[in-house]
Formats: sequence, structure tokens, C-alpha cells
Amino acid sequence: MRKTTLAFAILAAAMVLLIVFPVTLRKVQASGDYAITHVDQNVSLMYNGYIVVNDTVQLSGQVPASFEVGFPHVFGPYLVSGEAFDTNNPSTVFPVTLNEPLAGRSGYLGIGIDFGGNAPSVFSLEVLFANDLVFQDSSNSSLYTLVFPEFPSLTQEVNSFNGSITLPPDGSYVSGSISNLTYWQDNLSAFAYNVSQVSFNVPYLEMQLLDVDQLNRKVGINEFGGVTASDTYYVTNKGTLSISSVSVWLPAGASNVAAVDQLGRAMSAPTQISANESRYTLNLTRAIDPVLSAIFIVNYGLPSGNYVSSQGNSYSVNMSLFASVDYYLNYTSVSFVLPEGANIRTVGDAFSGVSIGLQRDVFQNSITFTTQGISSLENFTVDFSYDYSPLWVAFRPTIWAMAFALIGFAAVIVVRRPKTASAAVVAAPGMAVRPEQLRSFVTTYEERMRIMREMDTLEDRARKGRIPRQRYKVQRKTFETRLESSARSLEELKAKIRSAGGHYGNLMRQLEIAEAQLSEVEANVKTIEARHSHGELSLEAYRKLEGDYQDRKEKAETTINGILLRLREEIH
Repeated sequence: MRKTTLAFAILAAAMVLLIVFPVTLRKVQASGDYAITHVDQNVSLMYNGYIVVNDTVQLSGQVPASFEVGFPHVFGPYLVSGEAFDTNNPSTVFPVTLNEPLAGRSGYLGIGIDFGGNAPSVFSLEVLFANDLVFQDSSNSSLYTLVFPEFPSLTQEVNSFNGSITLPPDGSYVSGSISNLTYWQDNLSAFAYNVSQVSFNVPYLEMQLLDVDQLNRKVGINEFGGVTASDTYYVTNKGTLSISSVSVWLPAGASNVAAVDQLGRAMSAPTQISANESRYTLNLTRAIDPVLSAIFIVNYGLPSGNYVSSQGNSYSVNMSLFASVDYYLNYTSVSFVLPEGANIRTVGDAFSGVSIGLQRDVFQNSITFTTQGISSLENFTVDFSYDYSPLWVAFRPTIWAMAFALIGFAAVIVVRRPKTASAAVVAAPGMAVRPEQLRSFVTTYEERMRIMREMDTLEDRARKGRIPRQRYKVQRKTFETRLESSARSLEELKAKIRSAGGHYGNLMRQLEIAEAQLSEVEANVKTIEARHSHGELSLEAYRKLEGDYQDRKEKAETTINGILLRLREEIH
């Protein structure tokens, strides 16, 4: 009897093994002989509301050459960038492909990671989402609601999962679809699909829903290695309430910080938040209403020893840009203006996606780094060297001394010449500016305006689907290159005309104010178009704002055309 029972038990166990083992084998083979043992996810918020989702994934077994991490497709329109790297060796970065189907399934936003021949056991994926997923309460400027993916969507089950949300400083949980800022899940299913929300309080100055549309930094290095800088910000209010103060992050060691608005009016002295970080609060001269934009400029000095080193006549510049900033920059340009007589010798490898432009004038060189989209998540470091002889320090004084000597010599000759009725000479006004400089300025400016009109036409054709996407990209790149070239020429000519002072200096100031107003209007128009397309702005409000901006645009363009007309008349 015992033998019969034992035989039945063995037979039953064998049948179970025959059934279960092939299924298990197929599951392992289908999964690529690896398992996802654990995932840590952290969701954090930048100062301007952009969202960073960091997933750290632990793998076991035979890790494949590529991997996919996904999110529900509703987050697709707000995906800005993604970066993957070896957690144990962060310098090992893996290429990523954004917005691809997750294992061929619809309803998911997939991010492909190519490990190549360096498949890690633990890797991290940092994904950046736009601040359109954060909503400010219409009556409480400190109350926000965040919409986020509570779990990543993976192609396999995850043994264990831990998640957390990191709020801005002094932020506090209020309510949401999760009961706390930390959460966990065992045996997280494959292709998890989740859209969650959480409401929280943040002190007014610790987070502002805004877009930094553009940041132009100009760094000047003098003949003694001294460094000064000027940051021009173009920002748009994305919240529901007006913004009267903003925070900016400056390079380490910034000093003598001052700020002015787009009209050159001095703002109150910026306040440093913490000595350990170069974060400053600026009180704006005029509050920025929702969907509107503003321009302001921050000037400061930098310790030369931190960024410029020298050996003989050779100088090296090494600066980590925006390493401490807590906002996302849509467009950035950083220009270094070297002392007269300096020659750029070498330029190090720039961060991926950064374009480099060199401008060589007769006596002065400059180098500009530009990129689309940057934050502290990227390592944006510039590194270049130049040669400079100390003899150039005496260049200007020598030129002035020679000029005064020539003037004195000419005066002596004029005094000693016999006076005749025709000897009187009346100096023509504006002799400091040559007619060919005015002609070149007007011609270049009109060419720039023509290129911008052609770009507007191109954008309109692309929007209506009347031009192939590839041809649109090629033509737009050509226009952008021509605009950059004309912008450099115009800046040089502006400086020469402005240096004449008086009438010409006043015209250049009027021109720059009109240009700033025009840039502000164009940024505001783009903002209200986006808000209207997302249903955040009614048709009536949109048309009213559009009409107001059109009036301001026409007024600025009239001012610019008037200045060009006056310069054209003076050429003749």
C-alpha cells in the first residue's frame, strides 16, 4: 500500500514537473534569461516646475544588449529628454531613443536604452518632463498639484519596487492618489499602467511655474584675467497668478551682483539666499502676469582664479556652466569676449548638442557656445585656451598718445598757415561714424529682417503641411546660420556706432529697446498660442491678447523702421 502511494506521489510530481518546467523555461527564454529584481523610483521637482523621474533598475541573469522603460502614452507630449547611465559608474552613459513603442504595444511611451557591450547589473534612467504636468491653485500661489507616473512600465514583472517624491525645500504633502510621499509594491506586474496625482504646499519663492525661454550669458575677460559677466533672461509665467519675484542661480563666487529690467531701470539689490549656493532672489520692477513674458539682466563679477589660469603668455579657461541651476533652460548661449590682442589657440570638446562659433575681429576675438535645452542634469563645461601678450596692455595708451601727437602737429600747421577767405572749415556732424559703416549696418539689418520674414513664411508652410519635414529642417537650419552670422556683424557695427555717442548712441539705445519689446511680444504670442491650443485660454481672451500684442509689435517695428530710415538718410 505504501509503495502504491509512493508511486502515485512520484508520478504526480513528475507530471507537475512536465507541465510546469516547460512553461517556466519558456518564460525565462522569452525574458532573455534575466530578471528585474528591484526598482527604485524618485520623482523630484525643479524650481520652475520641471519634473525629473529617476529610475534605478537592478537586473540579474544574462542582461540583454538593450532595454526598454516605458510610461503611459499620456505623458508623451511632455517628455523633454532622457539619459541613462551605469549606476556604479556614472561616467558610462548609454544612448537612449525617446518616444518609441514599448515592446510594440500601444498606449505606452517607450524609451529604448542601448547597452552595447557594457550591459550593467544596475543602471539609472533620468527622464525630464515639462512643467505642464504641474498645476497651480487659482487662489493659493503655494498650492500645486502634480500629475505623474507612479510606476514605470517594464516588459517584465519586478520583484520589488520602492517609490518616492522629493518636493522643493519646505514643501509638504496635502493629498493625492497616494497616501504619502513614499510608496512601494511587491511583484509589480509587467506593463504597469498608472497615472497618479498628488497635491502639495510649497513656500512662494521655492517654486515658480515659469519657462526660461532664453538665457544669454556674456563673459568678459580683461587683460589682467579679471572676469565679469552679464546674464539676460527671457522668462514666461506658466502659473495662474502673477510673479513679482524670481530666483536665479549664478556661477560660484559671483560678487557685486546687480540687476536691471529690459528698459535699463535698476532693480532692487538681489538677495543671496544661501552662502553655500549662488542663488539670488530678484524683485521685479513689474510683476509678470499669467501667460506673459519679461526680460531682465543680471550683472556680476567672478573670481578669475576659479576660472582662468595662466602660464606665461598662455591662458586657459575652464568653466562648468549651470551646474547648480534648478531650472530648465529652453535656449542658452554663452559668449566669452577676450582682451584685445588675445588669440584663441585650442577649444576642448563641448557637451553633445552644443554648437561653437568663433568671431575674429581685427584686435579682439570671442567664442560663443549655444545649445537647445539644458539643465543641471547635463554636464555643460567649456574649456578653451588663448595666447595673450602683456605688451597689448600699452596698446590703447600708445594709440591715444600718437593720436594726440598727430592732432597737435596738425594744429600747429593750421595755425601757421596763412589765413584766407576759404580757409574756414566746418566739421560735419557725426564724423566719428563713417558712411560705409552706416550703410553696412542698414543693409545687414534689412537683410536680417528679410530672413526673419522668410522664416515666418517657412514656419507657416510647415504648420499647414505644405513642405516636407526634411526640407523644412534643412531650410530652417540655413536661415538660422545666416541669422547668427548677421547677428555677429550687427553687434560689431552697433558697438562702433554707439561709441560715437550723442545722436548715434541715442539711436542705438532706442533700437535695442524696440528689439527687446519685439522679442517680448513674440515670446508672449507663442505662449498664448500654446495655452489656447491646450484649452487653458478661451478664444475671446486669446483674440484680445493677440490684438494687444499685434499693436505692440507694430509699434516696435515702426520704431525700428524709423531708425533705419534716419540712418539711411544720413548716408546720403
